[in-house]
Amino acid sequence: MEPNFERINTLLVEAFNDILVIEESELKKSQFKDLSITEMHTIEAIGMYEKKTTSEVAKQLSITVGTLTIAINRLVKKDYVERLRSEDDRRVVKLGLTKKGRLIFRVHQHFHMQMVKSILEGMDSEESVALQKALENLHDFLQDYK
Repeated sequence: MEPNFERINTLLVEAFNDILVIEESELKKSQFKDLSITEMHTIEAIGMYEKKTTSEVAKQLSITVGTLTIAINRLVKKDYVERLRSEDDRRVVKLGLTKKGRLIFRVHQHFHMQMVKSILEGMDSEESVALQKALENLHDFLQDYK
């Protein structure tokens, strides 16, 4: 069976748009309605366990440190993120999630896990390996394109 490139493109575009719309909609219906989807992705980039510098998070999000600083200031005010001095070097400031930040991180992570489970439902291991390879190819293309 030959791939239908137009159909694959349509599915990718629609899936991307649907994910953003659903994430935004779910945020607005939740106790976290004060967050934008961009702020949610910033929280996701900071992560749960490892404290990161502003430069590390900005690089991960492909934005400037200045742009990230503005977002972090808002997230600190909203009590999702905290700035922490490094134990090794007091001049270094690391970013971490507050209790509220960790909670929304887990809620968001749960949505993503449900989405992945839904995608893999009914696939055998060969199909799921092929899907993973396709997504890795897409990721590599997008990284090179940047």
